[in-house]
Amino acid sequence: MNDSMTLNKRWIWLLALLPTMAGLLLFIADPRPLQTLRNNVFDQYQRWQPRPAVDVPVRVVDIDDESLTRLGQWPWPRTRLAELVTRLHDAGAAVIVFDFIFAEADRTSPAAVAEQWHLSAELRDRILALPDHDRIFAESLARANAVIGFAVDREIRPSSVVAAVDTASNLGRFAISGEPPGPWLHTFERVVEALPELVSAAKGYGALTVVPDSDGIVRRVPLVLQLAGQPVATVVGETLRVGVGAGSAILSSAGQEGGLTEVRIGPLAIPVNANGELWVHYGKQAADRSLPAWKVLNGELPPERIKDHLVLVGTSAQGLLDLRFSALGQLISGVEVQSQALEQILAGQYLTRPSWGVALEALILTIGCLAVGTIALRARALAAAAFAVGVVLLVAGGSWHAFAAWGLLIDAATPAGAILGAFGVCSLFHHFAVEREQRWIRAAFARYVSPNRVSFLIKHREALALGGRRQECSFVFTDLAGFTALMETTDPADAVSLLNGYLDEMIAIAFRHDGTLDRIVGDAVVIVFSAPVVQPDHRARALACALEMDAFALRYSQDMKARGIDFGLTRIGVHCGEVIVGNFGGANFFDYRALGDAVNSASRLEGANKYFGTRVCVSDDILRACPDVPSRPVARLVLKGKTMEIAVFEPVVEEAPGLRAPLAAYQAAYRALATGLPEAGARFAMLARDFPDDPLVNLHFRRLRAGEHGVLITMTEK
Repeated sequence: MNDSMTLNKRWIWLLALLPTMAGLLLFIADPRPLQTLRNNVFDQYQRWQPRPAVDVPVRVVDIDDESLTRLGQWPWPRTRLAELVTRLHDAGAAVIVFDFIFAEADRTSPAAVAEQWHLSAELRDRILALPDHDRIFAESLARANAVIGFAVDREIRPSSVVAAVDTASNLGRFAISGEPPGPWLHTFERVVEALPELVSAAKGYGALTVVPDSDGIVRRVPLVLQLAGQPVATVVGETLRVGVGAGSAILSSAGQEGGLTEVRIGPLAIPVNANGELWVHYGKQAADRSLPAWKVLNGELPPERIKDHLVLVGTSAQGLLDLRFSALGQLISGVEVQSQALEQILAGQYLTRPSWGVALEALILTIGCLAVGTIALRARALAAAAFAVGVVLLVAGGSWHAFAAWGLLIDAATPAGAILGAFGVCSLFHHFAVEREQRWIRAAFARYVSPNRVSFLIKHREALALGGRRQECSFVFTDLAGFTALMETTDPADAVSLLNGYLDEMIAIAFRHDGTLDRIVGDAVVIVFSAPVVQPDHRARALACALEMDAFALRYSQDMKARGIDFGLTRIGVHCGEVIVGNFGGANFFDYRALGDAVNSASRLEGANKYFGTRVCVSDDILRACPDVPSRPVARLVLKGKTMEIAVFEPVVEEAPGLRAPLAAYQAAYRALATGLPEAGARFAMLARDFPDDPLVNLHFRRLRAGEHGVLITMTEK
């Protein structure tokens, strides 16, 4: 009996090694969920302690929405950009950087205009004698220290890749100290070049590329990439090279299969990860960092704000879609990412994930798991739990201190998770060995499993068919009225916070109805039902989702207005029909999209609300599946770009005494209008008198007064 007990104790001691080995294997494998967890912890550190503001010579000239309103839509004529370069150069800008790709000739140039119009030979010759806009722009770039960019793509296509690589590498040569870094760099095979005369005029030429993580957040900015087997600089690296007057950059590697450790540009020694990326330590957006482009062009800019500065020209306009998610949880412009990277380099405020960090994390994981596992096997549950919590807090506190004090990124999530796992496993076995209640343990394990939506998809993988297929789906399109105007009158950080709160609940509502988020475009949301998983009741789900969204959006707008914020109403369109559903992406990320007339019609219905004065427009195809939802007819529409009529209704689910005409009275007047009865005019006149704020009553009353008849309306706008 004693020998048996001794044998069991020896076996128990070995159990502490099992969770330790499992944790180490998971640590070495480093699956994507573990990377996401680690990155989220580092993001939280930045939110707790953003990069402190330091006055460094970096400015952004922002082609914002107001600049586009004042000076015209993008793209601007190159002559205007030349004027912008001239003003910045005259103000003493050290380097002028364009966060745009000038891949095509200016369409407003004399040659382009002459080609578009059939002109007499004399007039054509006179126009062609005028200076070319791209040449004017190139001459302005040549007079300044200018940096422009090109785009890269991982897709291999028949194109002038080799020529592009030669041009890019000639402008930003590299010296390599150590092993060639090629295997570690982000590799691309295709390039979209700027116009050759602009490239020749610029002092620097780099890739306008960031590589966000799988969750879409930009945490690192590359200083060097690999294009068709050759290292090329990015715009950030080229800006620094031109700014310090260096002829080349030095790439330092950590030896064979070690990747990069440092990029040296003149006097700047920049720590990078193995892939040649700089960890971005985001700071709060400073109001004095950004200068509206229209003010620069109007001469309203004090030269001291530009003199000897690195000036980046980019856009925060939502319509141009150059927006990124930062580690601070904010939606910022792409040029803001570049400027923040430059600021921290010039200020020497680096975030680094040291080469010895992985070894330290593995050591902490091993010692922590063994210690906690051993205590869990020997001590009482409460004491073992207190010890495990103490170790986890020590690991987390050390990681935070390393970040706050020295800017070091040491992963606490993986070791802490493994330590808690070791505690759980060893505590469970301890309970099993002491109590010998095998049945209770099995019941406890059973409580960890519960049916849910994810388990259904796992068991029925055929529901997630890949590729394109034809099926009927329902769509909900939403758009927020007046948000662009709100952005112009509100601090960007506050406006983004308001938008995030709004979008968060709108998407949560869609998920509660098992809808699939198709995309977010600015403040607009597109939800699809019955894809990828087929839902026989997709029409009812779509309408219920739209009604709940409408109720929330109305409350949100009213709450904001009570706080003095002019937050607009939300317009919603709901329609269904047969579409082609396709699965785009790869093994790690899927993007379902639907193509077909039903998608466009749902979008047009959302836009029709603006014309009708309604908030929700629903097609009769949706309402036929929801007979219990009260509604009133709006009209029979021929949407812009369509030829077929579609019956449109407005759901009536809220009490609006004194604002909306009684449903029965409105329906009677509408039937008279639809059937051409002469009494329709009198009925709508009476309703317009008694309910002057009813948008649909006013719509048809105006139509009747204008001599229109019937309920068919042809839309001329989206």
